[in-house]
Amino acid sequence: MSAHFRPHLIVVHFYVIEVYMLRKRKSGILLHPTSLPGPGGIGSFGEEAKRFVDFLHKSGQSLWQILPLGPTAYGNSPYSCYSAFAGNPLLINLEMLQDEGDLLPDEAKPELEPERVDYGAAEIYKMARLKEAAARFFMESPQKRKEEFWHFCDTTFWLHDYALFMALKEQFKEVSWKEWPDALANREPEALSSWSEKLGTAIGEQKYMQWQFSRQWKQLKTYANVLGISIVGDLPIFVAYDSADVWANPHLFHLDEKGVPIVVAGVPPDYFSKTGQLWGNPLYNWDKMAQEGYGWWIARLRNDLSLYDMVRIDHFRGFEAFWEVPMWEKTAINGRWVKGPGEALFHALRNALGNLPIIAEDLGIITPEVEALRDQFKFPGMKILQFAFGSGPDNPYLPHNHVRSCVVYTGTHDNDTTVGWFSSLKAKEQKNVLAYFDRDGNDIVWQMVKCALASVADYAIIPMQDLLELPSSGRMNVPGVAGGNWSWRCPPDAFSGRLAAKLARATELYGRLPD
Repeated sequence: MSAHFRPHLIVVHFYVIEVYMLRKRKSGILLHPTSLPGPGGIGSFGEEAKRFVDFLHKSGQSLWQILPLGPTAYGNSPYSCYSAFAGNPLLINLEMLQDEGDLLPDEAKPELEPERVDYGAAEIYKMARLKEAAARFFMESPQKRKEEFWHFCDTTFWLHDYALFMALKEQFKEVSWKEWPDALANREPEALSSWSEKLGTAIGEQKYMQWQFSRQWKQLKTYANVLGISIVGDLPIFVAYDSADVWANPHLFHLDEKGVPIVVAGVPPDYFSKTGQLWGNPLYNWDKMAQEGYGWWIARLRNDLSLYDMVRIDHFRGFEAFWEVPMWEKTAINGRWVKGPGEALFHALRNALGNLPIIAEDLGIITPEVEALRDQFKFPGMKILQFAFGSGPDNPYLPHNHVRSCVVYTGTHDNDTTVGWFSSLKAKEQKNVLAYFDRDGNDIVWQMVKCALASVADYAIIPMQDLLELPSSGRMNVPGVAGGNWSWRCPPDAFSGRLAAKLARATELYGRLPD
């Protein structure tokens, strides 16, 4: 053996390469598809979405983070959906259906608001067109396309329950499933069979919409992946009571013999709310979940990982312990902490699915036990720069306290825009922020953006509203406010070459350009 051959150095060398590949710095943009510009009153998976992917590529980004893609229920919130598995039909691009022959050229396209999403108007227009497309598909489409559709139906286990649920919602004027006839609310087999036959056309329409949603989204995701862009999805920990999930699986939730929740979800009182937050979602019966090997959760995460490359789990701390509030309470004050499934759930998920590309939303009341659960499975947490400047140099959100295994944001969908946030600060607080940056504040947004990109955090994600330097009018959501949320849309000229070049320069400067 040559005296110059040193195998221990080769081992170290490959170890360094492996660690470097695992720790590749990345950055991206937070933009929900409903916010994309274009016709039809709401963003869609059409050409505007591809234009945004091209913008991501040109600006050196490798992550596109979105909000949940489910069919929204009350308040149009993507965190309150009729299904944890299905997609929102309003995101389907109608022009692509025309190209396939399922829709004729539209001669009377309504003039819908281009600057904000008008959910009511968009739903009336789009759902009518989607039903027309479904009818033409079933009557005229070539057999090969129908075979693809039936294959989707046969291999999508949740589809019939969801389609029947939505058809029944329409049949009974959108009331909660609990107010349906008892035989349907209790899922008696004869009633399910009878109504499945009676509502065959409406069920077919719903299945067609989910098929087209799946096809269009996966085509868009492939387009992004080919350009080196990964999709970061979002999984809310809880589901809505009035959902196909609870209706089809009541035994997995804490419901009484009449199907009414016994306890509901929320968070306790804190600095921001003296009465806490009463969310009202039904809570999981984790004992039943465990008895079934966490099969429902395995199926849910498997479905999400077929749609996204990474998944942010909202309210991750609820897996360690969750705030349980009796159903009859009017606020969240009289709740209690109850232990969640903890590591048992994530061991089951990992055994079934392998590597878990999960981001843990670890904001709010975070205990050492929550941090231990997060770190045990090596899930990166979140750091929000807007939370960094109120409590001195030890604040964990300040960039000099960041760790590599995290995702840094200027703000999230629940925060004000950076312009709005900074403007709302008191003079002394503004002074503290500017002292940290050692700047005069004339370019506060890009100081925050560059601060996020410069962080040691493995991932940095910037809301599109901040890149456009928008005021509070560009905010996506104001928690606790019932109306006006989720409706912001990008202006048509948002994805400019000039902005792409500016972001690419900053991304390169801080070592986040993709290979």
